[in-house]
Amino acid sequence: MKKRIVITGAGIFACNGKGKEEFWQSLKDGKAGYHPVTATFDPSQFRTNIAGEISDFDPTIYMGKKGLRLMDRSGKLILCAGTLCIQDSKFIITEENTDEVAVSTGSTLGSIRSIVEFDEITLKEGPRYVNPGLFPNTVINAASSQISIWHNIQGFNSTVSTGFTASLDAMLYAYDQIQDGLVKLIYAGGVEEMCIQTFLGFHSLKFLSGSKPGESFVNCPFDRRRNGITLGEGAAIVAMEDYEQASARGADIMAEIASFGICFDPFRVNKYNPRGTGLKTAMRRALEAAELEPKDIDYICANANSTVAADKIETEAIKEVFGEYAYKIPISSIKSMTGECFSVSAAFSVVASLGAIVKDFIPPTINYQEKDPDCDLDYVPNQSRSAHLKNVLIVSFGPSGQNTCMVLRRFEK
Repeated sequence: MKKRIVITGAGIFACNGKGKEEFWQSLKDGKAGYHPVTATFDPSQFRTNIAGEISDFDPTIYMGKKGLRLMDRSGKLILCAGTLCIQDSKFIITEENTDEVAVSTGSTLGSIRSIVEFDEITLKEGPRYVNPGLFPNTVINAASSQISIWHNIQGFNSTVSTGFTASLDAMLYAYDQIQDGLVKLIYAGGVEEMCIQTFLGFHSLKFLSGSKPGESFVNCPFDRRRNGITLGEGAAIVAMEDYEQASARGADIMAEIASFGICFDPFRVNKYNPRGTGLKTAMRRALEAAELEPKDIDYICANANSTVAADKIETEAIKEVFGEYAYKIPISSIKSMTGECFSVSAAFSVVASLGAIVKDFIPPTINYQEKDPDCDLDYVPNQSRSAHLKNVLIVSFGPSGQNTCMVLRRFEK
């Protein structure tokens, strides 16, 4: 018999909010968090200097000072988000139940800065002069492991590295493991950190808004003026658990995970499939697995990241999957406020959708000014709306073929 899997906690660090309540309020108010980079690197060499950097991030507020000195930014971000989530879930981890608790996170670029710094010392001074305490940060699973180490979680610890959809894929992996009875509760989500190496990579690919000669910065998903992403960072973790356990311990249930839909649709490296074949398939599979019709979806938390191709493809995919109902369903992009945060963006969307369900509102797509004839649906422009939502479709996809969707459902006994 299929288990009901619910979400009983959330922890988040984003450029526009620390902790779920501040993050939800920022979304409701239409507050953007991106600004000129000041804390992580000197952006003066780039055409654009704006990013979704958490410039005032201080992990000692949440974790104290001990044990953080050798941890990199990704580790600190996800550890703090994980700690907030564990506190929010009110689940007490003990020696008796620790084997039934696990961690599953998504991260793809999280260790790049650590690798560069480690190798730089090796090349300049030789391997004997490298602090061995820095080596753990160079592996992709280091950040996720910090949650288990600090909180004595002895179930599995897994890191998924699938690019733009990684954090949602990590939640899918967690969902399957709970269904199979391997563990009862999993802290799942993702992390990406801001650093000059990743910023340079996206800038060199001309993927950033304002990175092309003659163009200025603007972050406006679905808007005719859009010209590229605003790179962001952060971490988000949710507590996923078997409903029977959550009910037995009297947990506060925020929502139920109804289904996932996935489809890998390789087209070209760093190029979106203009037909959106995989995205349409992932949407349909999510609806089918949730046993829902298109008209049952009350809100779509879109992937839209302010790139010309992706926003158009997503709009066309929604039209094909939802038919005439596509023009009636509210759709919005929280990336208009957080930026494109790569592996963790989908986890941000999950936490945003939890807030939409719990607080009865639909986040807006801010900076929306000029209608694009290729993007002609209801994008909840500039102001949030009051709404009682039952089913939310969360969409995540990337330019190299990854497509993952989730249906999040208002919890009913």
